Amino acid sequence: MSLTVLRLNTPDTDRVIAGIEAEVARAPKLFSGLPVLIDLNRHRVDIAQVADIARNQGLVPVAVVDADDDSAASARACGLGVLQQAALDSQASRPRSDERPAARIVDQPVRSGQQLYARGTDLIIRAPVSAGAEVLADGSIHIYGPLRGRALAGCRGDETARIFCQSLEAELVAVAGNYLVADDIAPEHRAQPSMVRLVDETLTIENL
Repeated sequence: MSLTVLRLNTPDTDRVIAGIEAEVARAPKLFSGLPVLIDLNRHRVDIAQVADIARNQGLVPVAVVDADDDSAASARACGLGVLQQAALDSQASRPRSDERPAARIVDQPVRSGQQLYARGTDLIIRAPVSAGAEVLADGSIHIYGPLRGRALAGCRGDETARIFCQSLEAELVAVAGNYLVADDIAPEHRAQPSMVRLVDETLTIENL
């Protein structure tokens, strides 16, 4: 599975650290042990400090992306890899329709503790997804039953991916790294047939 990207939107190291701490605080279980790429976005920050804070928050920094020469040297000194932006763009690009494999279809309930991943395609589940279960897809996720666990679509950056379910009771939903936890889901959407998608870089829920 591809890595989650932590994109920096400011060169202010203190603000970056505060942002990491705030995001992790929203869903600590989601981020625990999560490998991440740090996209510097050409900003210069104290990479060692950012990496240390990320590790202290339970993240696993693997490499930096879009770094200038000085930042790349600092990253290597911290034991991090260095990737070019082109590599990240390639990872995030959506496969052409003639390249995408057929959807993965699951007919059995997904039980607590189980994880299903549809690599490079959509995931269709014709059964319930229990609390404590996790379903992931590089494409969209269709659940013909209640979603009570976690569903992550667009795992390789496909921002057009969507999540459909017959009853939204999720612990977490995410599209292309943008997520909502249970407390973020408004009451009018809970236990309703729903579609989750990105609109103008904001994760939205629509009742069906």
